[in-house]
Parts: sequence; structure tokens; C-alpha cells
Amino acid sequence: MKSLVLKVTLVLCTLTSTFSYAKHQSQIENIKPQTIKVALLLDTSNSMDGLINQAKAQLWEIVNELSYAKYGLKRPNLEIALYEYGNSNLSSREGYIRQVLQFSDDLDEISEKLFSLTTNGGNEFCGQVIQTSLNELSWGKNKNDLRMLFIAGNEPFTQGKINYKDAITNAKEKDVAINTIFCGNYSNGVSGMWKDGADLGGGDYLTINQDKKITHIVTPYDTEIIILNKKLNKTYIYYGNKGRSKFSSQKEQDSNAESLDEVVIVKRAVTKSSRLYDNSSWDLVDAEKKQKVDYRKIEKKKLPKALQNKTGKEIKLYVKEQTKKRGEIQKKIKELDLKRRNYITKKQKEVVKKDILNNVMLKAIKRQAKLKNYTW
Repeated sequence: MKSLVLKVTLVLCTLTSTFSYAKHQSQIENIKPQTIKVALLLDTSNSMDGLINQAKAQLWEIVNELSYAKYGLKRPNLEIALYEYGNSNLSSREGYIRQVLQFSDDLDEISEKLFSLTTNGGNEFCGQVIQTSLNELSWGKNKNDLRMLFIAGNEPFTQGKINYKDAITNAKEKDVAINTIFCGNYSNGVSGMWKDGADLGGGDYLTINQDKKITHIVTPYDTEIIILNKKLNKTYIYYGNKGRSKFSSQKEQDSNAESLDEVVIVKRAVTKSSRLYDNSSWDLVDAEKKQKVDYRKIEKKKLPKALQNKTGKEIKLYVKEQTKKRGEIQKKIKELDLKRRNYITKKQKEVVKKDILNNVMLKAIKRQAKLKNYTW
């Protein structure tokens, strides 16, 4: 009898343990993925060409660093929004403010929008552009998301009809940290109340020399990464209504990066090998990873010419081949990038550049991310 009771007890314990484990796993799977949301509010008045050029050149480095972020065992998503303000070409009724891009994870589109920005003299209303972005952007309510706003400019923070303190109070209610980037020397930013804005907003007060020429560190691995990037591009298979135009945009953003500096295209190639570079809305290889594609229903006229006369089965086989090729190329780029980053780390010990955009932004992001249990 005792033996029977012991066996029953063991079975019940096993079942309870199994049920608890399954429940725990289910809870983990049902947790919404965290998202790092970064809104960039850029002054595009006459004196800000250097700021815009730094943003263009350093986008990929910022994205690459954020791709290494972790929240527990998970890797957070990344969304970036973009506003311009202080440009006299914009509507005075709107406070010389324009939403350039709602929160987006389309990295090519973010690059495209940055390259579309031009500068012109105007009035810079910091409080109003902060409030406008709070009203218009989809900040979400996931308590574990990291919500950050970076506003950059060089005029007093106090201008405009909306008091910056009121706007920042509203930002706190949405759990949005306000980071201020003053383009000029530290003390001028303090007297212009940029530091006060960051202090009230729970963010960082940062200063940069927007006109400083960016010196990129060239490594022995750059040339090979550039060659691999060209091979990587050949694995993309566009489809759907926007496929061809998105495919063209990808090439255009490669050209834009290359026009700034050869090292910028290297950084972009690294991004294109990361988990954050997802083009499932127009590329069949990425689409196949996210969901099962029904090749019988694909509009063949919207595919590359070489595939338009192929059967669904043949297209699927071709996608499989390109998926394998892309994986191999991306693996090589990641391996080279690891060597590249180690090389750069050693070189950076010789020269530390504190006053350029990506350095100050990443320092602030990592400090604030740590407060929400994000790690690198």
C-alpha cells in the first residue's frame, strides 16, 4: 500500500512540475516583445547642415549598436520617428514643424527621409515640437518599452507659445525621456535652458560640435565587407505593389551611404546583416522567414522578369536557394564585423571623440536603457 501511495505521489509531483513549466513557458511566449522607440527632433534652420550630415552619416552605427541590446533573453525591436523644426519653408501655422516619419522599423525609409532634409532659416520652437511629437506619434503603452526623445538645436529652449516645461510634464505621463542635444558649447546650452529641459525630462543634456568633420576609422576588413554587400543585394527578390520601388530604394540608400564615406557603406552593410533589417513587406526571402508564402497567389507581373514565367514550385525553390546564400553572406559579414569592432576599439583608445552625434546619443541611450533592465 505504501509503495502504491509513493508511486501516485511521484506521478502527481511530475505532472505538477510539468504543468508549472508549461505555464511558465507559455507566459514567456505571450510577453510582448519590447521596443526601443527613438524620436529624433532635428532643427533644420540655416545653421544646421552639419547636424543633418552627422545624422545621415551615423544612423547605421547607432542602429548597429542598438541591435546588440537585450531585455532578459529577448532582443528588443527598434522604431525610429523623425521630425524637423525651425525651417522657414514649413508652415508658420504649424509652428514651423513637420512630421517627416511616424515610428517605423523600415531602416531604408528612415535613411531616405534623412537624406531628404534641407535647411533654411526659421523660428525654433522646442516646446511646441516636443508637444506635437507627443500628440502625433504612436508611443504605445508597454511598460517595458524604452521611449526616448532626442531634440537637437542651437537656439534658446524657451522660444514659442508652448512652454517647454508643460510639454515635458506631458512627456513624463507617457514615460518618454527627454534628451536635449545643444549644438554649441556647454555653457551656452545651460543658459539657453537646454540642460534644464533634460533635467526635467529625466534624460541627458548633451552637447556636440555640429560642424566637426567626422573621421571614420578605416579597418582591414572594410573592402571585403563592401564586396559581400554587393553579393547580398543580389539575394533580394521583390514582390507586391511596392516591391520594385523598395528594391530601388535599397540601392539608393547604399549610394547615399557611399556618397558620405566608404566606411558608412560598411556600417550599412553590417546593419543589413542584422536582425533589425527586415524587408518582409517586399522581399520574398524575408517574407518566407516570417510567414508561409503562397506562391500560387503571387502576382507574377510584380516579380523580377527572370521569375515571371516560372511556376510557383520553381519560384519557391529559387527563394530557398537565395535564402541559403543570404545566410552565408550575412554570417561572413558578422564575422568580419566582430574583427572590425575589435580593431576599432583598440584604435579608439588613442582618440576619443566625445562631441559628435552618435557618441553622445549612444551614451545616453545605454544609461537610460540600464534603468529599465536592458543590457548589452
